[in-house]
Amino acid sequence: MVFQLDNHSILFPEPELAEEDGLLAIGGDLGTARLLEAYKNGIFPWYSDDTPILWYAPHERFILYPQHVKVSKSMAKVLAKNVFEISFNTCFDDVMQQCSTVARRGQDGTWIVDDMLTAYARLHQEGYAHSIEVRQGGNLVGGLYGVLIGKVFCGESMFSKVPDASKAALIYLSQNFDLELIDCQIYSSHLASMGATTVDASFFYSKLQQQEVEINGLQKLFRYT
Repeated sequence: MVFQLDNHSILFPEPELAEEDGLLAIGGDLGTARLLEAYKNGIFPWYSDDTPILWYAPHERFILYPQHVKVSKSMAKVLAKNVFEISFNTCFDDVMQQCSTVARRGQDGTWIVDDMLTAYARLHQEGYAHSIEVRQGGNLVGGLYGVLIGKVFCGESMFSKVPDASKAALIYLSQNFDLELIDCQIYSSHLASMGATTVDASFFYSKLQQQEVEINGLQKLFRYT
């Protein structure tokens, strides 16, 4: 069954109770406390302007171990040539906006609605959501963003305006921070080619239970500060 959330409580049902397609609950809001409670339990919002807020907890999880990220020979050459300038947390709002507008093959429209833009910008301002930015010639050409729960980076979306830009962002995230794993949520062939794999959600939940939420955690996990 799909649960109706209580507007007076930020608690969620157990994620294992989600429907076969991963839909767990409906309603609530995108306040910081509720979003953090969701991510701590492996739950994320995914909906459109035509629906109420829908919360998902897939029974299988698509994850990437940072130490197992695959860097092809051609991609290694791109990185060695310093084609891109890569940074983190310098323009979160711009990255999220680009993720919501840049067209993707096989995708019609976006699930990053205006309320999400506002809610995650607030999460970033409060130190919980983070972005990786990829620039070329000073122009933003790629990036990704997500929510950090301890040493688990819960990736939300990525974009690329030029070849290899989103790959560069993911490789940078994997190699420059002390992360245990990156949550990619659901399968994509693009991420599978970079080493992401499917695991039972119970394994993912056990990893989350070992984490503690920290403000500005990504800065603390940067290996070269």
